[in-house]
This record gives sequence, structure tokens and C-alpha cells, in this order.
Amino acid sequence: MSDDDGRHDFDFVPGVWQMRNRKLVNALDPECDEWVEFDSVSTGDIRLYGLGNTDRMLVESMPPDGQPYEGMTLRLFDPQEKLWRIWWTSSRYPGTLEPPVVGRFEEDGVGRFYCDDVVNGTPVKVRFEWSDTTTETPKWNQAFSFDDGQTWKPNWYNRFVRLSH
Repeated sequence: MSDDDGRHDFDFVPGVWQMRNRKLVNALDPECDEWVEFDSVSTGDIRLYGLGNTDRMLVESMPPDGQPYEGMTLRLFDPQEKLWRIWWTSSRYPGTLEPPVVGRFEEDGVGRFYCDDVVNGTPVKVRFEWSDTTTETPKWNQAFSFDDGQTWKPNWYNRFVRLSH
């Protein structure tokens, strides 16, 4: 299998990152237009000889309640399918591993990853998008679709700034 099959798409993850977050107050309300902003720090590592990676996100005071928040990502690459699967878990929902979003980076340099999920009883389609990953300031955003993928409502944006490798 060629090593340019997509397995290096997340090679930027290792290191320490300052993250500027912009998040909808209520991601499950398609009419919500109130945003909160906060900072976080992420640390990432390559695993499984490049076929996986993890990162840990720490927030000192997560809106709206101001409580500390920790999230963790596990990304695994399937070389046969040339697809990434990305799982998320957090201190907000202990003991829960979210369904993986699945996808790849396209020729435009944007990674798009999708899944079906149920969030607090509401069925949604979830989309993660990664861009600018070859720079020192990659971007990530999350969007939900309430109409089976016909339209998307972004609900969380991150801009990363590398602090160290």
C-alpha cells in the first residue's frame, strides 16, 4: 500500500496547540444564532506507526457553566478503504464514545467526515471539516444537518495556533 494513500493527512496533529473556539450556545436549535468564544489547549500524538493519532483538548472554563472540560479524539486510518474514522469523547458525557465520523481529505485539501448521530434525543447528521492543515494555523469546524444532509448548520469553529512540536 502506498504511503501517500491518505495515512499522512493528520501528520500535523503532534505537538501543543492553542485553540480559539467559537461555539453555538445551543447546537440543537436550528434557529440559534448566539455564539460563545473560549480558548483551549490541545496536545496530540501519532500512534500505530502513523495509522492513528490522538489528541486531548483542555478548557479551563467551558461556557455556559464555566466548568473545566476535557475532550479526547481517536483517529484511525484504514489503508484498504483509504478512510479515516474519528471518535470523540468528553468529560461532559462520561463513559460515552461518540459514533465515528468517517471520511478523507479531498483534492481541494479539505477533509470532510460524516456520521449519523443522536444528540440529547435529537437525530442529526454530523459533519467535521478540516482545512489549512499544511499551515501552522489549521482550522476545524463541525456542522449538524436536521434535514438528512440537504442543508448544514455550522455550530463549532476552531482555529489552531501551534505552540510547540
